[in-house]
Amino acid sequence: MDLKNGQPNETSGLVCAHHHLYSTLARGMPAPPRTPRTFREILELVWWRLDRAMDLEMLEWSAKLGALEALESGTTAIVDHHESPNAIEGSLNVIAGACAEVGVRVNCSYGITDRHGPEGASRGLQENSRFLAQGGNGMVGVHASFTCEQDTLLAATELAQQHGVGVHIHVAEGVDDIDAVDRLQGLTQTSWLLVHGVHLPDSHGLSGHLVHNPRSNMNNSVGYAAPGRLGLPIALGTDGIGAAMLDEFRVAYACARERDVTVTPDLVWEWLEGGYLLVPEAAEDRVVWSDEPVDPWRVAYHTSIRPISVEVAGEVVVANGVATRVDAAEIRAKAAEQAKRLFSALETTL
Repeated sequence: MDLKNGQPNETSGLVCAHHHLYSTLARGMPAPPRTPRTFREILELVWWRLDRAMDLEMLEWSAKLGALEALESGTTAIVDHHESPNAIEGSLNVIAGACAEVGVRVNCSYGITDRHGPEGASRGLQENSRFLAQGGNGMVGVHASFTCEQDTLLAATELAQQHGVGVHIHVAEGVDDIDAVDRLQGLTQTSWLLVHGVHLPDSHGLSGHLVHNPRSNMNNSVGYAAPGRLGLPIALGTDGIGAAMLDEFRVAYACARERDVTVTPDLVWEWLEGGYLLVPEAAEDRVVWSDEPVDPWRVAYHTSIRPISVEVAGEVVVANGVATRVDAAEIRAKAAEQAKRLFSALETTL
């Protein structure tokens, strides 16, 4: 499929193939108790504390703000991966409802993990199952193989097969998950989303779509995935750093170009278009941009282009750069209130 939508200043809606909408409120969060020195410590001292502090009210406004900012950057579809171990039940409905209110397409999943014991893993499985059984648009989420028992990985695989969906899972993001290939061998299907893949060997033998998140990988200092070497369909995600997919395209291009001067914007644009394999409906959405032509070679170096209007399923959800379905100022104000609550909760979350 092609991002170009007929006119030189138009494209289809963009797709964020891997997001964590619950992290939208994390901007400006208090510093961790000590400076993380490894990827595992980043998880333990930042993100695993954050997800434990979340409640459903925080999640609602975090998701609304993330969805609003997605539309404002021309992204009409989000594939989300969520975790809030102290507020699991109903969390996927909160995310789906928030995105529907703003006007963004969303695919939801809850990241199952054994970090909180067998009961926590069971509740995560149940949330995925409940949401999918009720007709929710989603997948079965798994945090990562290194935080799951093998029985949990098998249960997630079986649940996905039962509902006819794929599994959305972080794979070999850091060295802690270096044995992901062995753990997942024989389980993966073409419907799976394998997120990151930084430390996957070339001959990994896994099936699915590889979601490349270059800015997050740089931020966490886990290395460069070199996604083209893995022989899988590629899409671009942000791993929770917003949903401005033209920004992610530029970072992906710069990362690839740093290592291989022959890489062209056209190649990385294909990765951006890979999102339509995951959310084909977004190809029918329409974004009108502030400048033209919207060409990979031009956009790779054009940092100020912005959406003027956005249509999702034929409905104008952004007009003259302003969201039409919701009050953007109200969302930002309510999200700021919930961010304060979240930051206070973090002070007592170990």
